[in-house]
Amino acid sequence: MNALRWSKVTTLLEMIKFSHTVFALPFALTGAVLASLANGRPPTFSQVFWICVAMAGARTVAMGLNRIIDARIDAENPRTAQRHLPAGRVSYPEAWLLVAVALGGFLLAAWMLNPLCLVLSPVALGFLVLYSYCKRFTSLAHVVLGICLAAAPLGAWIALRGSIGWPAVILAMAVMLWVAGFDIFYSLQDVEFDRQYGLYSFPVTLGVAGAIQLTRVFHAGMMVLLFSLLFTPGLGWIYLVGLLVVCGLLIYEHLLVRPGDLSKLDAAFFNMNGYISVTIFLFTLADGII
Repeated sequence: MNALRWSKVTTLLEMIKFSHTVFALPFALTGAVLASLANGRPPTFSQVFWICVAMAGARTVAMGLNRIIDARIDAENPRTAQRHLPAGRVSYPEAWLLVAVALGGFLLAAWMLNPLCLVLSPVALGFLVLYSYCKRFTSLAHVVLGICLAAAPLGAWIALRGSIGWPAVILAMAVMLWVAGFDIFYSLQDVEFDRQYGLYSFPVTLGVAGAIQLTRVFHAGMMVLLFSLLFTPGLGWIYLVGLLVVCGLLIYEHLLVRPGDLSKLDAAFFNMNGYISVTIFLFTLADGII
């Protein structure tokens, strides 16, 4: 029985691609580092723990709802027809239970951090729900997803300082552009299906070449914002080295994805973006410590 239950938990985590939390969690921790530099003291273990719970909970709610809301569309798309809900590997009650548990964890974490986090939690949840419906009426779905993940560093800053500060806002804007850019890359896989099904995305409205150019603009804007954080007290040459590494990773990512050749899209999406978020966090942390 225990093995069966663990297998079901594993299946549910696979459904929401829990391993992809690596995209957003390092930015939440980067926001915590910036807040700690502004406070002049490191966060407590309890604060870091609840920030991680809030981040994981919010992402699980978002992905769970997205899978439920998009199940019918996923069933029609050959690329996604074998996802857990359309394929029957997870039932709708099981998926809703996962969302409910994750929502409870997110709200508990917000309550444990500070009152402002709890007050703002419905705003974050609103954007998470909005994202799943956006592609039905606007190509800005990529940007809305970026806003959802941008809440990670901003929320971590609020958790430690109880207010909103410019370093966190700048980092959040950088995350928004980064996520919107790589989500455009991801949507290139479905441009023909989306066009036939009447769904919206930048590849549908701008074409593949135009969408790739827009991604370059988004990622260039991301780097400008990240470089502007060099003026934040406590950040210096180590953080700068990290940004140069990130520049190299972004350039390599864009070299992997070209109009007419999406064969390396998975490497660009999964590998490079995981490396980018972890690199920014580690170099920011190292600069803050040293």
